[in-house]
Amino acid sequence: MIELAGKKMTLTNATEELLDELYYWRFENPQQEAKKWNGPYIPEVWLSRDQHRKMWLEEKDISMGVPASLVITADGKAIGYVGAYWVDKNTNWLETGVVIYDTDYWSGGYGSEAYRMWIDFLFANTDLHRLGMSTWSGNERMMSVAKRLGMSEEARIRKARIVDGQLYDAIKMGILREEWEVQ
Repeated sequence: MIELAGKKMTLTNATEELLDELYYWRFENPQQEAKKWNGPYIPEVWLSRDQHRKMWLEEKDISMGVPASLVITADGKAIGYVGAYWVDKNTNWLETGVVIYDTDYWSGGYGSEAYRMWIDFLFANTDLHRLGMSTWSGNERMMSVAKRLGMSEEARIRKARIVDGQLYDAIKMGILREEWEVQ
């Protein structure tokens, strides 16, 4: 069991109870505010509660003992998650991200703290030489968090994302292990 405690929040392995809370935010919450920022150009496939649990609980580790995601908890409840996925295992290309679903925890540093702890955990528990993240140019909050944590813009694919009928750039940011270690 992984439990990483920060000042404001904790990163922990998913449990059925935490997954039910995340399910609410992903599929039942009427506002769906996070979906307006977290990849709104990718349609999310609806899952039943059981399918959602199964997907998370059967998720493959990034490497031995390093899960692909951890749940962010604050004040005793699930508010979001951090995650990672392989773009290319052959070249150790891993993308990362953070989502805070509960808007009561926006603009309070919860996402920044969770993402910092996640990046630190990944570098400390793998031999990866870089970590990246992808977003769209309309997601200024995510780009700001990534920049604040030391990530550099590595690619901008112009007018590659359509959100609400408008074209936005696709953004790729990343940080090298040696850059992370000198912070």
